[in-house]
Amino acid sequence: MMNLSKPMTAVLLLTLLAPLSGCVSMVIGAGATVGVAAMEERPLKVHLRDTTIATEIRYNLVEASEKFITGVGIEVYEGKALITGVVENEAMRAQALKLVWKVEGLKDVYNELQVGDNGITNFAKDSWVTTQLKSKTTFDQDVLAINYKIETVNGVVYLIGIAQSKREIDKVIAHARSLGYVKRVISHVRIKKVAS
Repeated sequence: MMNLSKPMTAVLLLTLLAPLSGCVSMVIGAGATVGVAAMEERPLKVHLRDTTIATEIRYNLVEASEKFITGVGIEVYEGKALITGVVENEAMRAQALKLVWKVEGLKDVYNELQVGDNGITNFAKDSWVTTQLKSKTTFDQDVLAINYKIETVNGVVYLIGIAQSKREIDKVIAHARSLGYVKRVISHVRIKKVAS
């Protein structure tokens, strides 16, 4: 078990993220985040709260063990956390869930962590599936793709977000199932309530 102080964990996170950002890209990234949030169904306030929750979850996991850095994926949507990935054993799965629930503001947690091994081949295939599905939904004029978060682990596609209608989520699921290697699709997407 890795026990880092908060400053040390912050340094570790900054070190890991440094190659991905610079002053200019951080400013552009912040602007892009606001722009993306403005187009989503989630109000900006909810989007920012979800981002804060996801960051706190990552912090808790990194502080607990370096094994959680690459093995666990986190998506937070409307206060609901989707936790995906592969961990070595049930004890790690339980520990991750406990660490997630430590974060204030969570409404629910979808614990989709798998126990076992996710080799480099599976990781590459999963990344390909996620990329292909994002592309298909983005170019489908009947799907508001910005409202979906997609994770793929060992051929299982996980979805979270807001669908405009049952027809829309059915299309997204059909796109996922049309991709080779996809074994199952698990949806935690809610359908938008129509104003009466």
